[in-house]
Amino acid sequence: MTEELGGRPLDGALRALTNVPWSVARSMIETGKVKVSGALATSARRRVSAGEVIDVDPRAPKPKTARLRELGEDLVAYADGAVVVVRKPAGISTVPYEGDDADADDADEETLDAIVRDLLAQRAKHERRERRERPIGRAPLGVVQRLDKVTSGLLVFARNFAAKKHLTQQLRQRAMHRRYLAIAHGDVRDATYRTLIVSDRGDGLRGSADKIRGRAPGEEDLAITHVERIEALRGATLIRCRLETGRTHQIRIHLAEAGHPLVGEHVYIRGYKGPLIPAPRLMLHAAELGFVHPASEREMSFTMDPPEDFQRVLESLRLPREPEHSEEPPRVDREQRPASSTRPPSHAKRPPRR
Repeated sequence: MTEELGGRPLDGALRALTNVPWSVARSMIETGKVKVSGALATSARRRVSAGEVIDVDPRAPKPKTARLRELGEDLVAYADGAVVVVRKPAGISTVPYEGDDADADDADEETLDAIVRDLLAQRAKHERRERRERPIGRAPLGVVQRLDKVTSGLLVFARNFAAKKHLTQQLRQRAMHRRYLAIAHGDVRDATYRTLIVSDRGDGLRGSADKIRGRAPGEEDLAITHVERIEALRGATLIRCRLETGRTHQIRIHLAEAGHPLVGEHVYIRGYKGPLIPAPRLMLHAAELGFVHPASEREMSFTMDPPEDFQRVLESLRLPREPEHSEEPPRVDREQRPASSTRPPSHAKRPPRR
């Protein structure tokens, strides 16, 4: 960095060095393409100093994608020739385009299915190299279920057509076990919600309806969510939700329509008049996953603790614990006991009542 460019904001220095438009310079910075003296710089307003070195890599992944790549094998909870179970972080789409949660700025963001394919391909390449076999292409991966971009937790992919067909059938027959942890506004009680969910309930959002316009309702429209209260919080409730069906945004819709939108919700909050609890993202986590293995027919079961952002919000909302009251009488020092006391010592046996 020359003396004349020292002290400028990073986007201005980058524009002067590369002769690109302001919008391109800022986009390169915000998407993780620029390093200053070896450190990733994602703020266009960062001031650069004379003597610093600016490196630009147009192929560098976005910071979020780079972080996921660093997680590497931690993403994979289990993998064999038929299935792969993944620990999904919040903030990344399961597959390209996630409907209401899609962000136009993330159009070039690598999705979870693509990252898992690459991880499996790298693993296979290493194994084949050890066996001195010829490397093969990208590993096949079939999408069985999805989690919203803003949701963390467990999900399963299939690694061949037969496995995908088997797992999809389990979903249709409601045989796959899926249980979520969530934090919802208000005082939530145990309940089962059973509704028909439509893509437009009349205000442009998904939601429940009494009937389906233009046709008779089918099994694919039914949504059933079982809600279990776990812990009362300050202005909210920690709950456990078991899915019997798998409609898009099912938990979010059912809780919002019951007057208890999830903490961190930005879509299904119309009509909610209570104070909104701030959160870094939607407080929804897929904590349990169970299914029958498509090849071995074994019962498979997986659990995953909520990530740190969920735990921090939970701890901040927890009510103070009431002090525990001991049932034992206060101890009295024998030397301080009045001489006239006829109370027997605590260890003495009392005569039986007659």
